[in-house]
Amino acid sequence: MRRFAIIGHRAQSSGKLPLNDLASGAGRMDVLIRALMASLMTSHGFRRDSEIILHLWGGPGPKRRLKIVGSEVKGIHAEERSIAGQIAKVLREPVPPIGSWIKRSSGIYDGGGSIEETIREWQNSTIIALDANAERLWSENTTIPMVSNPHSFDSSDDDEVVIDGIDIGFILSDDKTLELDDSHDIIKRSIGQTWLQGHMAIGICHFLIDEGVTLNL
Repeated sequence: MRRFAIIGHRAQSSGKLPLNDLASGAGRMDVLIRALMASLMTSHGFRRDSEIILHLWGGPGPKRRLKIVGSEVKGIHAEERSIAGQIAKVLREPVPPIGSWIKRSSGIYDGGGSIEETIREWQNSTIIALDANAERLWSENTTIPMVSNPHSFDSSDDDEVVIDGIDIGFILSDDKTLELDDSHDIIKRSIGQTWLQGHMAIGICHFLIDEGVTLNL
């Protein structure tokens, strides 16, 4: 399973989402939506072995988490406004209690809480916090395989969803620094010295896992 937690320090967490002003009035919700698309979508479908949690911390009211599960999601399209419309429906609902998830539609879950709750839920995953100043995510002297050998893949049939391979989670912040508690078993890794936009960083993570590049874990 590939998991992505995206922190939106200013992202609107409740109320009427301004669909015509996602960049400013919604607290850079456009950035989170692009990250969502990069996490879950391929050219012609969804990654069933991927899920994303959007952390909406900009208020009004308490922090909110939105979880979108690739193996379940339906009714969203690769277009920012369409996805924003789905998010807008959720933001009109009260924020659920911390530690609980409420299913709002197919593959879209609504919950309260912060990154601490997400880390606890990912306790069986290898958790990577992307940091440009850390060691590289790939092992030294590794090469890109000539034949794809993915670390994580979907082997489902018509009756059951089956995800094989590694279980890895990535934490990405927006333009504001995220301070993580050192007590957590989190690995800091870099995908290069250049600070990339979140959706581009997610694309690189997918590429490394898709191709089976040896990871520095």
